[in-house]
Amino acid sequence: MRLSVKLIRADITMNFELHPQLAADTVLVGDLPLCRVLLMNDRQYPWTILVPRRAALREIYELHESDQLRFWRESSLLSRTLMTAFNGDKLNIAALGNMVPQLHIHHIVRFKGDAAWPAPVWGKHPAQPYDSATLNERLLQLRRLLELEAPSVA
Repeated sequence: MRLSVKLIRADITMNFELHPQLAADTVLVGDLPLCRVLLMNDRQYPWTILVPRRAALREIYELHESDQLRFWRESSLLSRTLMTAFNGDKLNIAALGNMVPQLHIHHIVRFKGDAAWPAPVWGKHPAQPYDSATLNERLLQLRRLLELEAPSVA
């Protein structure tokens, strides 16, 4: 029985595809053991997104128990890393999924003086994409802090 569960879980991982909207709005930072780490292409906020690399998930409770624990550990690692690196006033964590059904969790460092404070960031202001140099600097910073390798270009 254990072997079949492992085979099913391996198949779910192999069939993982990032939702096209997430791919369009973000830049790949790298992969933790369970989750893909993405950077939202909006320089107004340090904003990352965790996406468990499992196929066909919409809600956290759909993760296998061991993956739920792994997810919360990775979310906590990312949260701690972001707040330490950016010294934010608050960290917003949200799993909405109304527009993008694939399970993904936003981690947004907020500052009392940011463009949307104290309101949620969604729909408040249009995204302001990173320029190339700042984007590369932010990606290097996050990869170093999270001890992630740069993704290989296929």
